[in-house]
Amino acid sequence: MRHLKRLLTWLTTSTKGRIAVAGLVVAAAAGIYLAYWLVSPLFIDETVDEAFPLSATAVIRDGMTREDAEETMEQAAEVETEVVEAMTEAMESAEALKSGMFIDGDAFHKGMGAATLYRLPDGSHVLRFEDFRVTNGPDLRVLVSPHPNPSGRGDISDAGYTELDKLKGNVGSQNYVLPADLSPDELNSVIIYCKPFRVVFSVASLSGN
Repeated sequence: MRHLKRLLTWLTTSTKGRIAVAGLVVAAAAGIYLAYWLVSPLFIDETVDEAFPLSATAVIRDGMTREDAEETMEQAAEVETEVVEAMTEAMESAEALKSGMFIDGDAFHKGMGAATLYRLPDGSHVLRFEDFRVTNGPDLRVLVSPHPNPSGRGDISDAGYTELDKLKGNVGSQNYVLPADLSPDELNSVIIYCKPFRVVFSVASLSGN
């Protein structure tokens, strides 16, 4: 006990003692900070909300940078083009052959709504979208393919496809006439495809009704 009192007196009254105390305080603070730095990630969530790059899967054309492609796709995505196209009189008595629901192409390119393939009384075929919406983009096209669920341009090119038309609008019901020589038996999916950047925006897998 006597030795402890002498140590405390020395630490609080002498210059060397005060320096030693200051050193101990600094060392203790450094130790506490190091322990916090090592342990805190176990208890603290670090949230990141980074936008998905629109051009992540795009094929960049000659003379265009990825930044240019990103800007082009961002500008197109901000524009909505709505089409409300009614069923024709012939479609009212048509036979529904195949149908499917649109799903997202990826984390950014979103799609929803129904695609239905009809046989009209005269034997021709029409593809109809209802309650349809897709992320807008530059020069979107409507493709049909034998592939049941293409997830990228590789699946489309490998399986083959037929381009029906330019997408009339990224929102709303719309009709697309199939070529006379195209058999509906060969069609297993509908694809909303960005032609200049070769990106799948949305896909509807078709199955028999």
